[in-house]
Amino acid sequence: MPILEVNNLQNKYGDFIAVKGVSFSIEKGEIFGLLGPNGAGKTTTILMLATLLKPSGGAASISGLDVIREPGRVRSVVGYVSQEIAVDEFLTARENLWLHGKLYHVSSKDLLHRIDEASHMVGLDDRLDDLVGTYSGGMRKRLDIAEGLLHRPQLIFLDEPTLGLDIQTRRRIWDYIRLLRDEGLTVFLTTHYMEEADQLCDRVAIMDHGELKVLDTPQNLKAKLGGDVITLGLSDPSETTIRRAQEVFSGLEWISRTELYPHGVILISSNSDAALPRLMQIADENGLGIISITLKHPSLDDVFLAHTGHDLRQKEGGADAFRRLKRGVRQARRQSG
Repeated sequence: MPILEVNNLQNKYGDFIAVKGVSFSIEKGEIFGLLGPNGAGKTTTILMLATLLKPSGGAASISGLDVIREPGRVRSVVGYVSQEIAVDEFLTARENLWLHGKLYHVSSKDLLHRIDEASHMVGLDDRLDDLVGTYSGGMRKRLDIAEGLLHRPQLIFLDEPTLGLDIQTRRRIWDYIRLLRDEGLTVFLTTHYMEEADQLCDRVAIMDHGELKVLDTPQNLKAKLGGDVITLGLSDPSETTIRRAQEVFSGLEWISRTELYPHGVILISSNSDAALPRLMQIADENGLGIISITLKHPSLDDVFLAHTGHDLRQKEGGADAFRRLKRGVRQARRQSG
């Protein structure tokens, strides 16, 4: 049974539809990634699932608990780490963790052990009694993640956990996320880093304009693009030779598509490792001189582009989108209160 099930979940801010009825499920112990440009509805979806924002329609359950009807019980089994770092710089790390644990009604006896355990997991055990104001941005984010783990959630939401961090700190956090999964925790994360999603996630979903466009493993999503891209540069780039090369290679069963470019041909191959030596042999047999050959494996960037028509960088900045979202949340709460 999935730990999280979402059925036609929706959210509206006045006339604006932020989430247009998404449906998916997540298995226990899975690292699930939600990708999309800012404004796509990712954070709104997480806020609804974390019971911080009431859905306008649809249903969702976590560990069999209804997100709408049982928000208090749901909060006891989930952790949430937002885009904005939510730690107090005027307290020590230990004091931050103690306060957060008490807000989740963790007993003092359990907290003593859990603080040591969580701080060790994120590599902060030697700085526990230092003021957070002396921490770097990466250390504060690691402390933020540790806070989200204190009450031993079954599922943790990580909204852009490595946004703005240097590559070394990002990779340390990747290691923590893998460790969480190895210990049985289910992880739901959003990210703008395609490499991060490719390396970390068991499955990824791409969201745009409030809709779920596609969901599968990173490997399957890339494979569905049709194969690897092989570019052959010809010694004779005349139109006649290029077209003859296209005819020769398009007849091969392991070449799914051929395209022309000014200096040669582009081939889409389902088995590039075996294709390269055979291509050289076939070119030689047909008197086609090859002066260059490049191989490109499909990436999640290519998948994202194929399903949305744009890349992440063409969208607005995350800070502006998040501020607008918070204004919408406040407005919705005033209307419902």
